[in-house]
Formats: sequence, C-alpha cells, structure tokens
Amino acid sequence: MKKVNRKAQAASPFAYDGLNRVIHERARLGVLTCLVTHPGGLPFPEMKKLCALTDGNLNRHLQVLQEANLVSLAKGPDRRRPQTYYRITALGRRRYLDYLTVLEQVILDGAAATKAPLPERSS
Repeated sequence: MKKVNRKAQAASPFAYDGLNRVIHERARLGVLTCLVTHPGGLPFPEMKKLCALTDGNLNRHLQVLQEANLVSLAKGPDRRRPQTYYRITALGRRRYLDYLTVLEQVILDGAAATKAPLPERSS
C-alpha cells in the first residue's frame, strides 16, 4: 500500500492519487465490483452477462486484473464440463476498498461544492 504524504495531500486535495488506473476503467471497475459481491467467485459466462461485456472484452480486462494480482482464476468441473472461475484476490479486495475510500472523498468534495453559493459575476 502506498504511504500517504500528508503535506502533499493538504497542498493538493484534489489530486486523488488513490484512483488506481487499473481499477478506474469502467469495465474493470464493474468486474471487480461483481467479484467483490460474489466472494466465492464466478464463472466466465456469468460474469460476461452481469457486466454486459463481450468474450474478448471481458477476457482482456481479466488479463489486466490478473497481471495486477487483483483477480485469480481456477479451473474446475461444472456438470461434467470444464469451467473457469474468477475470484478477487485479498490484494484485489484491499485495493478495491482503498479505491472506494478515495472515490467517496471525490463525491464528498463534489457534493460540498454544489452546496456552496456561486460567486457573483460582474457585468
């Protein structure tokens, strides 16, 4: 996990360094969310359906997540046919939760800005 530099964070509160590019991509965020909500893992066809992705697209995003050690795969039988199951790793879960913490801060910052009065514009 990255060490937080409090001085740099105070000087740049909107840098949001914790928004990991690997996770931040929409399809990969969907895949990780899907796997976090199914800790026992999911077979490829079910993930494809739940995430509304094509075979090739899902496969490529899973490769990226595997290379980052956020997702693992296991092969096993399912009704006498081979089946590939994907699971979020312990590291993947920690990184996902860290990502959500930063994303919550983005939402809080944005919500606070919408409540502030708009500055008067001079004509």
